[in-house]
Amino acid sequence: MKTTTLETSTLTHRPDLLAIAELIQPKEKVLDLGCGDGTLLRYLLDTYQITGRGVELSEEGVLACVSKGLSVRQGNLQEGLGDYPNGSFNTVILSQTLPYLDDPAFIIREMLRVGQRVIISFPNWGHWRCRLSLLLTGRTPVAPGLPQTWDAPPRARPLSVRDFGEFCARQQIRITTEIYLQGSRRIPARFDKNLRATTAIFELK
Repeated sequence: MKTTTLETSTLTHRPDLLAIAELIQPKEKVLDLGCGDGTLLRYLLDTYQITGRGVELSEEGVLACVSKGLSVRQGNLQEGLGDYPNGSFNTVILSQTLPYLDDPAFIIREMLRVGQRVIISFPNWGHWRCRLSLLLTGRTPVAPGLPQTWDAPPRARPLSVRDFGEFCARQQIRITTEIYLQGSRRIPARFDKNLRATTAIFELK
């Protein structure tokens, strides 16, 4: 397998991307939504020889993807999924983009329609530091790993591990894999995960 030093080094600074990559099988067809500069897609192409496509809203991100030789279309996710028929991909990825969605239920249903499975990661506002910050300062806490004030565009909507679990139950979506990170370290999926995890990764079917 071929890997590039640059992409591997970049992924090291994003433990959630490394955890997602470990869930991917060789030769899969992968769609990466909100793919940013294409770091994950490029890594998966080089390492697992996937067939990969991306959707990215920002022109800067699209240009970065094109410079990496990636197949990426520019547009928002609601429009970007409508053109794909059912079961077009083995895996659809949504990394750190969930808090920015206006209609997450619709997007996730569409992801499950076009993909055999879905992988989602997001920062956990249920982490104990967020709770303590709100208690002591009375201000909306900044999510771990997401240094963005409440008013900075694009605006993120806080959610926690518990919020997402209850959302999946309401939507009758099955969670098949749970990965919890505390910084770069994995922690057990036990009763205190919502307090300890800074980032959560879920596989859905």
